[in-house]
Amino acid sequence: RAPPQRNATNGHDTRSTPTPLPLSIQPNPNTTMMLSNLRRVVASSAAPLRRHLSTPAASAAGTGLMTLNFNLPQSTLYDAAPVRSVVVPGAMGEYEVTADHVPIVAELRAGAMTIRHEDGEDEKYFVPGGFSLTHEGSTTDIVCPEAVKIDDLDPAAVSANYEAAKSRAASAEAGSAEAAEAMIEVEVNKAMGGALGLSMA
Repeated sequence: RAPPQRNATNGHDTRSTPTPLPLSIQPNPNTTMMLSNLRRVVASSAAPLRRHLSTPAASAAGTGLMTLNFNLPQSTLYDAAPVRSVVVPGAMGEYEVTADHVPIVAELRAGAMTIRHEDGEDEKYFVPGGFSLTHEGSTTDIVCPEAVKIDDLDPAAVSANYEAAKSRAASAEAGSAEAAEAMIEVEVNKAMGGALGLSMA
């Protein structure tokens, strides 16, 4: 095994040691059923998601910023990037993570996640679920099966899919797999509508 990389000036080990997900955390089996529905309501003009990386000149340490790692199965959107805060749609309620936040592990529900940058810009994503792990040292790791910029969601498609899912849920046999899938689509589209500011009756 290669020896640890050490800083030439002080001899300290500079390798980053990622903290593994607790074994008790398992993906919600319903989450994968949400993804095709989510992709259907993304506007065709949506731009590829931009990747944010850390730089030597943009270290979060000592600046009042936190370090964010935001990963999807197919890509990394934020890699040790300094940000001001992240508003997370926790399953037990929305909360904001800032620098020096106490360590916390939370399952995410479908909803809006807001990343607040140092320059005051807010970047908003819709996520169908996932997990957020905040560690000591002002670092937060967020893992989601998918993420879509809220500006890229098509409000008309969200509304249409919501009504169609409600109809399927109403006509499905109670307790059936079809009814369960329809209710998941209802809840996901309702969450997307809420993120877009739509009234979903």
